[in-house]
Parts: sequence; structure tokens; C-alpha cells
Amino acid sequence: MFAKLQRKSLPLSLGLLLAGLSTGAIAANASPAIDAGAAPAAQNVQVTLVLKLRNQTALEDYIRQTVTPGSAHYQQFLTTSQFAQQFGPSSSDLARVQAYLQKQGLSSDVLPSHLVVRASGTTAQINALFSTSIHNYVSRQDGRHFHKPAGAVQIPSAIADVVDVASGLSNELHYRPHHVASPQFAALNAQHPQISALNSSGSGGSGGNSTASGLPGQYTVGDVANFYDINPLYQRGVVGRGSTVAIVTLSNFYPADATAYWSHIHLTTKPNRITQVHVDGGGAIDGGSGETSIDVEQSGGVAPYADILVYDAPNAGNGYVDAFAQAVSDNIADSISTSWGLPEIFSFAALNVDGASNTDTSDAGDLRAFHSIFLEAAVQGQSLFAAAGDSGAYDTVRDLGAGTAVGDYTAPLSVDSPASDPYITAAGGTTTPYKYAFGTGPTEAIKQESVWGWDYIQNYFDTYIGQGVVNLFSSGGGGGVSVYWHTPFYQAFTDGVRRSETKQSLVYNDPSAGPTTLLKLPGHFAGRNVPDISLNADPETGYIYISTADGGLNSGEGGTSFVAPQLNGITALLRQSTGHRIGLWNPQVYAIQNIFGYGRYTPFNSVRAGDNWFYDGQPRYNPGAGIGTLDVANLDVFLRSGF
Repeated sequence: MFAKLQRKSLPLSLGLLLAGLSTGAIAANASPAIDAGAAPAAQNVQVTLVLKLRNQTALEDYIRQTVTPGSAHYQQFLTTSQFAQQFGPSSSDLARVQAYLQKQGLSSDVLPSHLVVRASGTTAQINALFSTSIHNYVSRQDGRHFHKPAGAVQIPSAIADVVDVASGLSNELHYRPHHVASPQFAALNAQHPQISALNSSGSGGSGGNSTASGLPGQYTVGDVANFYDINPLYQRGVVGRGSTVAIVTLSNFYPADATAYWSHIHLTTKPNRITQVHVDGGGAIDGGSGETSIDVEQSGGVAPYADILVYDAPNAGNGYVDAFAQAVSDNIADSISTSWGLPEIFSFAALNVDGASNTDTSDAGDLRAFHSIFLEAAVQGQSLFAAAGDSGAYDTVRDLGAGTAVGDYTAPLSVDSPASDPYITAAGGTTTPYKYAFGTGPTEAIKQESVWGWDYIQNYFDTYIGQGVVNLFSSGGGGGVSVYWHTPFYQAFTDGVRRSETKQSLVYNDPSAGPTTLLKLPGHFAGRNVPDISLNADPETGYIYISTADGGLNSGEGGTSFVAPQLNGITALLRQSTGHRIGLWNPQVYAIQNIFGYGRYTPFNSVRAGDNWFYDGQPRYNPGAGIGTLDVANLDVFLRSGF
């Protein structure tokens, strides 16, 4: 089987680096950016300082109590000011940081959480502050201009005891939206006449929701309600009233697209409920705008009377960190989702710091920055969701591109960030039952909900169309084992949780100089497993959405970027039903699953079939689909009863 051939670190012809690639070592060893010299001394640079938490162990214990029935602080979530007073830096430390920045000529502002200080200054001031030299660069791949430090960055000793992370000194990093389109198969018709359009059928409309289509590739939020037993909540009048969801995104969008989508499927919603918050000037209307439309349409469609906040920021520098920090510090949203990410390993020192060992997996990116912000969200009762990625068990494949323009890379088993953080719920993907046929091949079927991985289509093509006609590796639901974050407490007793595999390396096969090992990943690492919860994400059993930036009405769309906002909307329903914020999902859903397992009256359905090119579906937790899929009505009963 083709899927079984992918069980090791697999060499691929990846070549053309996309804009998402940010790692210095890869750029240096593959097709380096052109160093355009030192950035002008007067050029403005934005930097975000994430300060160190006080009493982090106590904070983690408090978070655990907020979601553990019977604990002293069960459902006693903190306000932003309470978080600042108990776990943020002291007022004196905060004042010391600001005074130091002012002395260096930088302006700054502090978020109410006291966790984040956003500063602005000239290149000369930033260089002096961090003992580095910021240079301008031009990408050899796409001609894009960016700046980043040419040498190591050092936190000034005067504030190093307070400052944990400096984010934004480089604006090279571009995150990727996690949605995938299906129409590539139709486009293959012209090149390969033996491939006909996909013929499919499904049963999405059988659950009684009038807004459902019942058609794979044209599913709506009504089909989601049918699949995952949400309709009983609607029948009780639970539609998200009194709840607020937030979207953290890196592209602006047209709010009218969301209202057009809800109108198109004849869904009645609360009017005038979308509020945009443009962070750091806001994101652009660009190729990622459709992602923002999807997130708003899905979350707001599942919870049609919830208010929606959209925090959009530039897809560069400190934009992503700032957007999350603002959404959490504002503390208006009861739940927050994001559908953007990059491979976790792209933050490692081995790929970013000149002279670092290729075994150095310390954080040189924003992993710690996100983590502190997510801890704040958890103690405030804000539920967080992130798409787990759409490259199966090999998260780097989409971000390293395809082709042979700059050589071959191996594809190590890897996971996506920020979904890999233990304090966010990682949203994985499945394929719901449907029938398919191509060309003269027979009709086949996915008979039970399965881990999403397009190796099932690859196998079909290879068998009935011909070897090598298409290469679908490794499209599928993201999942695997973090090699940075250790196994969290809520997964410690979960059957099926895995350790990292051995002999996983990111190697660049230079056509002239030969192989260069850029990063060796640790084997047998007891890491955080992702995803946590999965829902339908395969574009072949995908959805419609409306985006002016993408040409209007689109069909045959999927990816875990649909799942994260759907879970966001589900949380808004649960918030209305229970009368309180739900808080961090992970400790609660793992506890329920570990104690009650799977069955007719439990909140979870195991995903026993399919794979994401490495991890197979199992009748237990698996890194292809996590705990499994939801029965939302049953989950609501458990949460209302305090399980």
C-alpha cells in the first residue's frame, strides 16, 4: 500500500520554498535570500516583549482547578486585572522595563494583562537595545523584501530577569492558512483525460437540519449539526445567545461575505454582530482573506446568535503574537479560534541561529510567547482552538513547497504550531462517509468516518489511473507528537498517546554539494500529542463558503481550518447552555473520555479507520484523529451535570 511506504522520514522533491518558510538555516543552505545590507538607521521597527510569568506552577495548578469538578476554584475564572495582579509581572518590574525602553529612546504601551509590552523604535535603537544588526533582505524565491537580525539577539541584562521573548525583530515569517481545495482533480482532466470529475454522494442532510445540503463538497454548518448531534441544542433554543466568539487571523476580509453565506443557506442569525479589531494596522485583503471568511462563517453559523470579534493583524513580524495577546487581554470573547500555523520545528534554534547545532531544539521563535498568552486565556476561562494542519503527519511538506527548483528535502514527522501548545485545543480532520469514482475505475466508498489522509485517493489513482499521474502526499489532517512540548497532564493516562519516532531529520539534498542535515529531531520524546478533537475536514467531503477575495461562492473546500471555528461555535452554544464559560477544553474532554470511553451516551465517537499517512485510526486516542469526533448534545449533558 502506498500509505505504508511513507512510514519513515521520506525524501521528497520539495524545492521551491514558499513565503511561509522563515528558517534562517534552511534559507542559508538552500536558496539564500539576498542580503541587501544594513537596514537604514531611521527605519521603524516594531517589537513585542512578552514578560515572564510570576508563579507559573501556581498558575498551571489554578487552571487545572478551574476545569476540575470538586476543586476549590472550579469555574472561578479570573478577570484580566486579577491575572495581572496574581501572575503577571509586578508593577515595579513592569515600570522598570518601560523606563529602560524609554531611556533607549523607544516608545511603548502595555496591555491590561501586564504580560505584553509593545515597543517601537528606529533600527539604530533596536540594534543597540538587542546588541544585533538588522539587515534588509530580498527573497530569491518571490522577490519579497523583509528585514531580520543578521546576528544573535540578546535581551539586555538590565531587564533579562523580566523579559522572556522579543517577538517581531524579523518580519520574514509568514504563517499559512489551513484550508485545502478539492478542484485540483477537475483541473487534471485537461492533462489526463482518463480522470473524470469526482462522483460522490453522502447523507449530510439526513439529520433534520433545514440548512444542510447533504452533498459532499457542498456541506454547510447545517450538515455539521447533523453529523455531530448539535440539533438537540438548537431545538432547546440554544443558539449562542450571550456568547462571544473571536477569530484571530492574519488577513482582513469583507464582513458582508459572512452575512451572504448565512443568507445563502437560509440561516437566521443575529444582525450586526461582527466587530473587527485591526491589530498593528490590521491584515491585508489578500490570498488569506478567504480563510478569515471561512472562520467567521463557520463559527457564526454554528452559533447563529453569538457575537463575533475578528482580530486581524499583518502576516509578518509580531502580528500573530500581538493579535492573540490583544484578544486574550481584552477578555471579551468566551472562546477564540485560529486557522493559521507553521511547523513547530521552524521555531527551533537549529534552523534560526547561526552556528547552532543541528540538534538544538530550543525555542528561537514564538513558541514561548504563545504559551504565556495561552496560559492567561485558560485561567480567564477562554477556550482556544487551533487548526492542526493539512499536511498529515508530515507538517513541513506544504510549507516547503513542491518541485525541484532548489533541490530535495526530507519530510520528517512533525506537527503544527500553535496547535501543538498544550494550552490550546488542536482541531484535527476526518473524512465522512461518501462514494467516489474516477475515470473508468469502479465506484468505491468510505464506509465509516475515517482519519483524513488523501492516500486513499492516491491508492485509487495508482491502481486504476496509473502510477505517477498525481502525487497527493501528504494532504490530510495534521497530527503527531510534539518534540518541544512534553506530554501534558491530561494525556498522561490516555491510551494511545505516542512518543516521537526515531531517525527523523530535516535534510537538504543540495544538487551540487550533497546532503546537509539541518535538524535532527529527538526520538522517543514524550511529547504532547495532537490533535485533540476532530471533525469532517476532507475537501472531498468538504464545504461551501463565500469570499469576495476568492471569487464569490466556493465549493469543494476543506481543511482543519473549518474544524477550529466549528469548535469555536460549538463552545458558544455550550456557554449559553451551561450559563458559564467552558474554559480549557483539553483536561475536561480527556477526563470524560478516559472515564466513560465511547458509546451511545458518551460525548465521543472513536475514529477507527483511515490514516494521515502515518498514524492509523484506532478505537482509542490516536494522533490521526485524537480522541475522536463529538456528540455535542451528549457533551452538553456532561458539562451541565458537572460530570
